[in-house]
Formats: sequence, structure tokens, C-alpha cells
Amino acid sequence: MKSETSSRTKTLVELFFVFFKIGAVTFGGGLAMLPIIEKELVIKRKWVTKDTLLDYFAIGQATPGIIAVNVATFLGYSRAGILGAIIATLGVVTPSIIIISIIAKFLSGFSENITVKKALAGINVVVAALLTKVLWGFRKKIFSSILAFILFLLAFLGIAFFNVNTILIVVASIFIGLGFFFLNNNSNNSSTGKE
Repeated sequence: MKSETSSRTKTLVELFFVFFKIGAVTFGGGLAMLPIIEKELVIKRKWVTKDTLLDYFAIGQATPGIIAVNVATFLGYSRAGILGAIIATLGVVTPSIIIISIIAKFLSGFSENITVKKALAGINVVVAALLTKVLWGFRKKIFSSILAFILFLLAFLGIAFFNVNTILIVVASIFIGLGFFFLNNNSNNSSTGKE
């Protein structure tokens, strides 16, 4: 019993500090975190597979809230239940709370500071590169079927050229994906004679 408690405590502490590290070194929001999360959780610790991580990001994008917080919550829950979800979420948001509190307290006119503006411009370029790497890294999963490719293309065109609200695109994609899933299951059940 004591070793179980010790092991659970170790898991919770590790969850907090891994997500604290991710939250502390990531600029640009949830999607920009993906390469760092992939390195820490898929490659280094093998806590989750690449496909599962992409699923967490998809669910995190489709549910209310910040993607990074949602993914931390999902992963924390998968590792250590509800307490793990809480601890991982606290870990990922704590660095932002600390940094924002320091900025608010000591640096008046922070956003107008020319040095800060130049630094943020540089960070924006790096974030764009990170997002490009994310898309390239998940291309096999994203383009795994004709449906996935068509959804990607329609979503991109809708957002980039027709200014369609992203919420509508996410909701439509959810229903299209569910529709094809149920159609595929029904056709598989019919072909095997199941009802």
C-alpha cells in the first residue's frame, strides 16, 4: 500500500513538473506546444502515442477552453485519474500565471515597449515555423484517407478564402466524421450479417 502511494505521488509530481516545463517554454498557444508536447510525452517519456496525442489535440480544439489546458487535462487523466488531470492542468498554467503576474506588477506599458515588440515579432516567426512542423509531422495521419484530405482542404479553403467561422468548421467536421463512422460501421455490420 505504501509503495502504491509513493508511486502515485511520484506520478503526480512528474505530471506537474513535465507540464510546468512545457508551459514555461512554449510561446504562441496550444498548437505551438505540439512539437514540445510530442518530444516530451511521445518520444522522451512514451506516455502516449503520436496518434493518441493528435486525437487529444483534435478533441481539445473541438471543446471549450485552451487547447494546451485541455490536452494537459486529458493526459493527466489518462496517467492518474481526476487528480492527475488537475495536477497536469495546474502544471501547464502555473508558468503563465507567474509571468503575467510579474509583467502586470512591474512593467507598465509592457505592450508599448519597442524591445518587447521586436521580441514578439521574432517569436511570431518561430511560432509559424513550429506550426508548419506540426502539420508536416502529422501529415500521414491527417491525410490517411480521402475523407480526411477533403475535410482538410474544405476547412482550409473555408477559413483562408471565405472567412468561415472556425467554430462552424469544427462542428461540421465533427458531424461529418461521426456520419462517416456510423455509415462505415453499418456497412461493415451489414456485410458480416450483424444487426
